[in-house]
Amino acid sequence: MFVEIITIGDEILIGQVVDTNSAWMAKKLNDIGFAVKQITSISDNKEEILKTLKEAASRADLILITGGLGPTKDDITKHTLCEYFGSKLVMNEAALENVKRIFARFNRPMIDLNVRQAEVPENCTVIQNENGTAPGMWFEHESKIYVSLPGVPFEMMAMMQNYVLPKVQDKFGQGVIVHKTLITAGLGESFLAQSIEMIEDSLPTHIKLAYLPKLGLVRLRLSAYGINKNDLQQEVDTFATQIIEKLKDHIIAEDDITIEQAILQKLMAEGKTLTTAESCTGGYIAHLLTMNPGSSKAYIGGAVTYSNELKMQLLGVKADTIAQHGAVSEETVKEMALGAQKNYNADYAIACTGIAGPDGGTPEKPVGTVWIAIAGPEKVIAKKFQFQNKRTQNIERTAVSAFYMLWNLMKDI
Repeated sequence: MFVEIITIGDEILIGQVVDTNSAWMAKKLNDIGFAVKQITSISDNKEEILKTLKEAASRADLILITGGLGPTKDDITKHTLCEYFGSKLVMNEAALENVKRIFARFNRPMIDLNVRQAEVPENCTVIQNENGTAPGMWFEHESKIYVSLPGVPFEMMAMMQNYVLPKVQDKFGQGVIVHKTLITAGLGESFLAQSIEMIEDSLPTHIKLAYLPKLGLVRLRLSAYGINKNDLQQEVDTFATQIIEKLKDHIIAEDDITIEQAILQKLMAEGKTLTTAESCTGGYIAHLLTMNPGSSKAYIGGAVTYSNELKMQLLGVKADTIAQHGAVSEETVKEMALGAQKNYNADYAIACTGIAGPDGGTPEKPVGTVWIAIAGPEKVIAKKFQFQNKRTQNIERTAVSAFYMLWNLMKDI
């Protein structure tokens, strides 16, 4: 059973409002085993709405619509649905009582526009809105189901939870969708695809593989659709095992978690501790680690040493090292890592120093130049990276690269 979501509103298309409704609805539908085939955002235009409804009916069994149910002239969804279904607007007494209740609660007078909120297409089943004045509408037409809901998120969510989702399950039963996510690092999307091309080509039609790249990481998500959860899980696990075997040096986690969560899990499992010495990231690495509950079991803290003076005072970096090689150098970052490891009595230390930008670069060390070092129980490693000229992305990429270096060092010990 396939679902399509249509969001209506000029405010979405001009970027004034972010469409959070679609993401929430898709997640809730996925949780009960229904696949969203397409999400479309369109303007408050009758012809566009009619065209989109017709196209959606050719692809999906259930069409969910949000927006355009307000009392003003630009809210045309109800009138357009009447035209689409060959119906007319009629007053719904239960919806009218709800409108009166809402206005009485806030001790506000009603005008004709508010009364008209209770008008609905004659051929719909009304979905009462306990949190607002615009009722929802359920239509069954030519073996398709159409549901129109308000665009106000908390109103839509309550109506979905209390009425739409239970009714959809009663009508269609509960499907099954099984997901398996693998987190990879060190290979770009195209290289990953090339490496596992034969595995991907062997997937049956009910199992899909998605590549989800983000700043040095690629999430591989296997999704299986069917009716028997155990069978689907076994199939997905089999293909996941094949991918893991092929990409074993680049698999960070076999679950949908962040790389820092994977690092913390590994540290805790081995009873090891981590500290950080950050310059160009300004505490961002520590922030990512400490956002996870229980991180203090492995991450003991660290230092943000932006200035050369603090690098020397807190981490023991030699003045001669900075004078001879500069703050952004292999020699300096190694001393930062070793100093943090020693001073804070940790098993591992991450250190980074660089030029995050957008200013501060030189021909020899342009913006985006970053050195990262990892100190472990047996050795210290360092690597130079050349990122781009966008400060935020440089900071984020530095953190991901540092975690990946730490992961590899821990794996080799």
